[in-house]
Amino acid sequence: MSRTKRKRSGGKHVPMRTCIGTRTQHPKRDMIRLIRTDDGHVVIDLTGKRSGSRGAYLSKSRAAAEQAIKHKRLEAAFGQPVLKEDEEAILAFFSQFD
Repeated sequence: MSRTKRKRSGGKHVPMRTCIGTRTQHPKRDMIRLIRTDDGHVVIDLTGKRSGSRGAYLSKSRAAAEQAIKHKRLEAAFGQPVLKEDEEAILAFFSQFD
């Protein structure tokens, strides 16, 4: 049995992720990954490679972070309440983008 090779049309594949704040898709490189750690904290993963039980992506804007917190999308993504101190740290980090 022979296999046929499929040719990709266009260029290199670009992984896409959905922002939980704005619910829009962007290339993975243009997003910031958040993870829930084993102790229940939600932290920013700048490398995108840190292990965590759950991960979610936000666009690089304070507005996206504010929407995710306001509409409790972080809690939905991570399956647990997000600590106030973690919300404040996330907002402080994302304030550099606007």
